[in-house]
Order: sequence, then C-alpha cells, then structure tokens
Amino acid sequence: MVTPMLFKALIFILLIILRIPCKLSELKIHLFNLINAKRIFMQQVPFGASSFKVSKIGLGMAALGRPGYINIGHEADLPNTTEEQMQKHAHHILQEAVDCGITYIDAAQSYGKAEQFLKAWLHDSEERRHLVVGSKWGYYYTADWQVKAEVHEVKEHTIERLNLQWPESRHRLDPNLKLYQIHSATFESGVLKNISVLEKLEEIRQEGYVIGLSLSGPNQAEVLQEAMKIQINDSPLFGAVQATFNLLEQSVKPTLQLAYDRGLGVIVKEGLANGRLTSRNNEPFVKVLESIADKHDVTADAIALAYILQEKFVTTVLSGAATKAHLLANVEAEKVALDMADLMVLENMKSDSKKYWSQRSQLDWN
Repeated sequence: MVTPMLFKALIFILLIILRIPCKLSELKIHLFNLINAKRIFMQQVPFGASSFKVSKIGLGMAALGRPGYINIGHEADLPNTTEEQMQKHAHHILQEAVDCGITYIDAAQSYGKAEQFLKAWLHDSEERRHLVVGSKWGYYYTADWQVKAEVHEVKEHTIERLNLQWPESRHRLDPNLKLYQIHSATFESGVLKNISVLEKLEEIRQEGYVIGLSLSGPNQAEVLQEAMKIQINDSPLFGAVQATFNLLEQSVKPTLQLAYDRGLGVIVKEGLANGRLTSRNNEPFVKVLESIADKHDVTADAIALAYILQEKFVTTVLSGAATKAHLLANVEAEKVALDMADLMVLENMKSDSKKYWSQRSQLDWN
C-alpha cells in the first residue's frame, strides 16, 4: 500500500527527473503528463473575419490518417497500423484533443483515411457539433496503406479534381466543415491562374464556407502575396492561409502578418518542423530548446510552439501529435510565457529558407 508520505516522495523524485537536462525526453513527457494531469482549456479566438472561433492550438491529422509519415520517430507512435486500429487510435487522440479544449481540427484527402476517421468520430456524438473542421483538396493518397511506397500522394490542382473531392469532403464533414483549402498551392501548379477552379471556389465561398490555401516550399510568401490579390465579384476569394512557420523557417513571417492585418485567419503548420524541434532530434539547437524547457518546467516541443503563439498574427498553430503523450506536452505551450532572454536565444535559431526546405525533402517516410 502506498502511503501519502511515500506518494509525495515519489512525486518529488519524478519532479527531479523532469528537471534533468538529458536525453530522457520521452520519459520526461510521459511523467510530466502523469503529474500534470489537469486539462488545459484553450483560449478561443475569432478566425479572421469569419463568424466562428477556434482554439489557439488545433489538431492536424496528417500523422493520424495513414500509417506512414515524415515526422522523425513516427514509427514508434503507431505500433499497430491496421486500418481498424488506426481508426480507434485517431478517435482516442481526437477525444484527448477536445478534452484539452481544442476546437479546430485540420484534415485533407491526401491524409489517407483522415476524413473518414473524422467523419465516424464526429457523427458519433451530437456534442461535437461545435467543433470547427478544415479540409483540403488538390492532393490524393496513393500509398495503398503502406509505410514505404514509391509515391505517397499526388498533386492535381485541376477543376476535375476539385469537382470530385469537394462533394466528398462536404458529405463527410458537414456541418462541422467551415474551411476548405487548396492543398499546397504553388506557382508551378497554376492553380492561382485557373479561372474555372477559382470560380468554383467562389461558388463554395458563397455557400458560407471560408476558402483558404495551404503553402509549402521556399516561395510561400510570394504565393500568398499573389493569392491575396485575387478578387471575385469585388471580394477577396481567400479568407485563410495555412503556412509553415517555426523557429527554423521564418521567411513567410512578414507576409503572414500582412494576411492577418487584412482579415485572414492564419494557421501555422509544421510548428515542430516534422520533429526536428523536439527531443527526438539530436541536432545541437535541440539542446537550447531543452534548456529553456527546463526553465519553464515543460518539454522542448512546448517551447517551440510557445514561440509561435507569441506572434500576434497567429490565429492557431497545429499540433501534429500522433500520441496522447505528445499531444498533452504540446498543449502546455499555451501557458508558457517566454521572456526577452528566451526570445533572444530562440531568434538565433532561424535558418536559410532554401536550406530548410532542402533538409525537409530528405526526411524519410516511416
């Protein structure tokens, strides 16, 4: 039998372990969640100029709807990758996210069965009607439920693909679906010049949905600048943008601020740089994160996300967590108050944009 005195002693030992600046990071995450079991209820903020609000941290389903992804160490997160078990796991993480106060969930048709998993979970309870869902079109999944595949997803920014994917997403995700995004818009795909696509997106916007675009690559800022020029019937087409912004890649920052000032909802993806900004990575800058994390009694990932949240232009930042432990560690970011000394250190971590995207392209599916 554990006496109160022994229990307090065990907690004291665990707290000491949590403050040890070492590579026991995965253990630290689990122990931190055990001790700090109280849920965090997120601040809800207006999504751009829309009529709805979202939580400051959202849940992205890129790592939950398919067995393989490029996040570092992803193979350890999903020991069972059968479709049935992955759906159960996704539903478990979705519920944990809601218990933490998360009200925005981000999916895409290229994320394997993410939309289908989300549909089953949303329709299982009337209490989930308040949640806001965003999805994307323009990519489709081709890995055939394999972790290693020759091609995992294919981009197709055509009117035919939009006309196929839009009814599917709407059928699965309404009435929670509020935001519909072009998936990874680029100049090369020609999507921002495709009149038939833009007119169809305007039709969708007229039905009451917010139209957005997600960005990828070193030209994020230029693509966003071009997108904000697009007007149909004297109104801007795009009401949201989802971009990669983190401690390493900050080239799009001024343009995201401009988008926010113009009334767009700003979603930040890859805030942890696909795991590079977590203790799973052994690059030297992670030691810096861990040092600041120890100071604030959180984990490295929470510091990386807290840095993003302190930017006024950020509406919501996505947690890409595939496990409960990492989700609970991620959401601690909202309570972290970084001081000037922290910010000065963290600012020095940013890298060259082209180098960042080159390194990202070399991440393995696992």
